Amino acid sequence: MNWKRFSCLIIFGLVISCTSLRKSSTQSPLLTQTWNEKNNRSFKLVTFGIPAFNETLINYKRGGAALFSIRLTKPRVIVVADKPQKWGYYQFPTITRLKDGTLHAEWSMHADAIESYGTNAVGSSLSGDAGNTWKAGIPDSSVLNGYTLPNGDIIKVVDPKPIKISELNMPPPVGKTNFKYRKTNFTFYRLKEMPEERNGVFLTRLKSGTGKWKQERASLDDPMGVRYSSRDLVPVVWWGDLHTMPDQSVLAGVYPGFYLKEDGVLDKQMGVVFYRSTDNGHSWKIQSRISFTPDTSLDSMYADRIGFSEPAYEILADGSLLCVIRSADGDGVTNGVGNGPLYASRSVDMGLTWTKPRVIAPAGVLPRLLLLKNGVTVLASGRPGVQLRFMQGDAKAAWTDPLEMLPYESQSLQEQYAVSCGYTGLVATGPDRFIIIYSD
Repeated sequence: MNWKRFSCLIIFGLVISCTSLRKSSTQSPLLTQTWNEKNNRSFKLVTFGIPAFNETLINYKRGGAALFSIRLTKPRVIVVADKPQKWGYYQFPTITRLKDGTLHAEWSMHADAIESYGTNAVGSSLSGDAGNTWKAGIPDSSVLNGYTLPNGDIIKVVDPKPIKISELNMPPPVGKTNFKYRKTNFTFYRLKEMPEERNGVFLTRLKSGTGKWKQERASLDDPMGVRYSSRDLVPVVWWGDLHTMPDQSVLAGVYPGFYLKEDGVLDKQMGVVFYRSTDNGHSWKIQSRISFTPDTSLDSMYADRIGFSEPAYEILADGSLLCVIRSADGDGVTNGVGNGPLYASRSVDMGLTWTKPRVIAPAGVLPRLLLLKNGVTVLASGRPGVQLRFMQGDAKAAWTDPLEMLPYESQSLQEQYAVSCGYTGLVATGPDRFIIIYSD
């Protein structure tokens, strides 16, 4: 596939965003449009939302009453590929703020495969003027950022390189997957029986008051948890969001979440797992799981899916937790499973229990959540295309119709997925504004 570039846009007003790369580099007049929310939403089919490809002001109405004024500014191109690239290159962008305030964008420059885990093959660019201009560069380690813990330490979860099974003293397996649509399947092992090299959580830590990052392996207590091997390799994957709770503990909402059920049988459809640390990330203990609970009335392919993955979770203004979860499998093109619904679940007890997941969109990979200081929650997701949605209030409130950052006119999955990988990154730049990064 031909993945060529990233764009970064800023929206002023209630929100800030990035606009499409398909826009000309010359300045064009601000497009103003009024959008009346649709009341006949169907989550069975992917339908196109609000066109937001260019510099745009959207007056969003619900039930005839004004709800949001959303301004998207001119898109900024960070990098363009010099030739067509295979899947995994110039994709999966992230955007973070360094300790000196500089914005740092990164993107993948390697194949999307287990063999690439833990590699440093990425593109990198920096902006010192709030995303208006970008310059290729790698930040100095002294300004790298991560998640700041209650004691002032900063940590980053890292991916160690996979290790060959033959180089490890592996325990006996407890099960295997046999999904017909996957290129490779998994073999599973009890987490507590895994060798030291494949156990725990791998971190880098910048201790408060020091200037040097150090690697460490935190302990992970999950008696029913399992880890997997694939293609004769054993990775350690622990991807998700970290947030500090009111009691100063840190809660991680991560995937993959494969586990053994109470009867000791492997659940082959993974869920989302929440782990809690009370010692600033040195050890983690299972807090809860959101098991794969599909809406069978909306997803006819639920039995063939690998489960829930790629969770994003946020602490809302009322103190409740909102988790948004992907259920789509693979790339949706080669495996025949296609788009899967996007789900949401809520917790009011710091992640001990969760509501039954409900569908909030017909599709979406790697959702990203961001709570702005004005009380608006931003949701970014994609594939096909790239979408932004907004919610005002608690997790029971309704999301807006999607703002479509990229066009995907074709009904062919192959062509839809060639528009973008659908992965995004969000960073707030004010109480009512933010930047979104995505690939085109």
